[in-house]
Amino acid sequence: MKKQLPYLVLLFGLTCLMACHKGGSSDPKPAPSADTLYFPPLSGSAWETTTASSLGWDETAINNLYPYLQSKGTKAFVILKKGKIVSEKYFGTFTADSLWYWASAGKTMTGFLVGIAQQEGLIDINDKSSKYLGTGWTSAPLAKENLITIKNQLTMTTGLDDGVADPDCTLPGCLVYKADAGTRWAYHNAAYTMLDGVIEHATGLSYNAYFQQKIRDKIGMNGAWVKSPNSNNVYYSSARSMARFGLLLLNKGSWDKTAILADTNYFKSQINTSQNLNLSYGYLTWLNGKSSNMLPQSQIVFSGPIIPNAPADLFAALGKNDQKIYVVPSQKLVIIRMGNTAGGVKPAGSDFDNELWGKLKSIIKY
Repeated sequence: MKKQLPYLVLLFGLTCLMACHKGGSSDPKPAPSADTLYFPPLSGSAWETTTASSLGWDETAINNLYPYLQSKGTKAFVILKKGKIVSEKYFGTFTADSLWYWASAGKTMTGFLVGIAQQEGLIDINDKSSKYLGTGWTSAPLAKENLITIKNQLTMTTGLDDGVADPDCTLPGCLVYKADAGTRWAYHNAAYTMLDGVIEHATGLSYNAYFQQKIRDKIGMNGAWVKSPNSNNVYYSSARSMARFGLLLLNKGSWDKTAILADTNYFKSQINTSQNLNLSYGYLTWLNGKSSNMLPQSQIVFSGPIIPNAPADLFAALGKNDQKIYVVPSQKLVIIRMGNTAGGVKPAGSDFDNELWGKLKSIIKY
């Protein structure tokens, strides 16, 4: 992703978006089963915890993990097991109330929102994108532009050139034909960002307003999308809000018993291989455990999974400077990392993923 706006500027308007939302009924509920996920109330700071020792985890190893995380520029680190907090650590002046950018980790949230819009009959991901964006949203020849569908935008297969001078620029002159849609996988921010316009045209609402109605307010998140003119749209929130979205993903699109994305086929497609070019990519979501993978800014197909040390069923929202949402269904885990780069600048995944999971597997013992 392109460099972020200054942090203080982004506080404008965000404070009012931190309003609380009331939770559910106070009627007594039956005791949950051992496999039931816990969901925190929509309002307030209450969030149940559990201990590492009760899970049979190595508490000493967790404590030893914190200096490592701090040395890697981490600002917030959260582990949820079955929805309950096992570890929540903040570094430096960062707190539970601090806001930070998601970078490209927000792509997964956009993919989820597209599914909701399709569920409501407002779009069809097999439609050509120009149905919503209008003819000429790219500088490609019309016949080539008309090959691009919403699904191509979701899967990074638009065929638009990611090698232009500014791959974040969403002006038509920056969206240049490279290959026919569906024939080339390339991690291209601008082509993805144009999904904002698809949603706005289809819903008649601003992207922020539709997102707030359909996801943010329904699961108790805070924060907002901050748009740069003709460029990126980046989400800012607290670490706990990031964890809430991870928990929503862990529960297959439902918040407790409330379906946020009821289209189970779409959700399955989002967290499974979406095309045959990069097996490790779903709908704006990274997938572990596949036989091969491709990385941003490269056309090389690498053998093996993206994070060899992590469980094979892990899927993730990954952003520049190592913003992370890891979801592991088999372990009922959600792990959040916010902060500065852990080393180097990469658009999504980095060597830090595998290094961190090398330490986590000795703690979690999966």
